[in-house]
Amino acid sequence: MNSCNHITPPKPDCPIPRSIANHRGQANITSVLLLLIVIVGSVWTWNHLDFDTQDFIIDEVLPIVFLCFVATLGIWLSIRNFKRSKNKLKRRDVLIERFKQEKSPRKRFDLAIELIELNNYKPDGLESISKDIAEVLIHTFKRSLGDKQHRIKGMAASHLGVIQHRESVPLLMKALEDDFAYVRSSAALALGRMRATEAKAKLEYTMKEDWDQTVRSRSREAVERMS
Repeated sequence: MNSCNHITPPKPDCPIPRSIANHRGQANITSVLLLLIVIVGSVWTWNHLDFDTQDFIIDEVLPIVFLCFVATLGIWLSIRNFKRSKNKLKRRDVLIERFKQEKSPRKRFDLAIELIELNNYKPDGLESISKDIAEVLIHTFKRSLGDKQHRIKGMAASHLGVIQHRESVPLLMKALEDDFAYVRSSAALALGRMRATEAKAKLEYTMKEDWDQTVRSRSREAVERMS
């Protein structure tokens, strides 16, 4: 059987049917011709108007058309943003319920990360589960050992700062000494997000002495947030 006729999406080497390609080409040519006709017609019409009519259009009609366009665009953008925000809130509520019901630590961690990212890295709206999220993040942080899991460990550290979990400050301060630069930079980011002034001295040391440029930069940003 020809793979191009299979119900699964076509493979890269499956050619586009000639009839479809021809139809697309004709549609593009028609669109270009219509655009040229509109442009030529508009120029011809404009050149055959008297000066008083041209001045009236420029001074009276165009400003009104422009204002209507701006108003319509503003209303459309407002409606679109409202719908997006509403859908995002619905999605957040669904994820919160899934998080509450989930038992697997790994799946709870994934849901926690998804929630924080969906919430634009802000704690607002996550207060009802912030303690549970913190427990999951700390559990993941402590269990993520070795080269292959340092990314997960760093992610857990940085997201503790998003939910403003002050009890994890000592843990994050210790993480500034981690073997992996990504974990150290994530810990510095979290401490900066919480404006943890008790870590300022250690961050000042890290921003000068750490061998990794990203760690030094994150530590400097954290210290500046505390100023």
